[in-house]
Amino acid sequence: MAKPQNFAELLAHDKRYKREAYGFVFEGLRFAHEVLGLGTAAPSEERESKPSSGAQAAAPAAKAGGKSTPPSPSGEQAEEGDPPRHLTGRELCDAIRRYALDQFGFMAKTVLNNWGVHKTGDFGDIVFNLIEIGEMSKTKDDRREDFDDVFDFETDLRQEFKIEIPKSSG
Repeated sequence: MAKPQNFAELLAHDKRYKREAYGFVFEGLRFAHEVLGLGTAAPSEERESKPSSGAQAAAPAAKAGGKSTPPSPSGEQAEEGDPPRHLTGRELCDAIRRYALDQFGFMAKTVLNNWGVHKTGDFGDIVFNLIEIGEMSKTKDDRREDFDDVFDFETDLRQEFKIEIPKSSG
């Protein structure tokens, strides 16, 4: 099969991950930027990708609302002159972990597994699939391996869960 050119072709070409996993990576990136304040400006001459992506991460057309200007790393429309903000693979994985726990609590691992994501390397595969179709970009220093073994799904996607039984008054 030929190299996928768009998101629909990507989903048909690589069936390991559900559509929701791709969307969650974008949401994790937005969480990293907007909530955690992560990301450094990446000079445009360091970026590598299709010129149409215009930033470190561009949301798929459905998420970007079909607008013609390139989305910013958070998936929102970039303001003129705003530099792209870059995260390392390790930073993105940690942000996604924190976002998953925030959104799904003790079910985080189960939800991600249901979408085909079983280890941090899967986030790398998702990101590099998106780079391949021009929906994300990378710097010359970014490698797929940067996402490997960042955290352990078995231990680091657990949130303390306690059931407290109210004391009876009698």
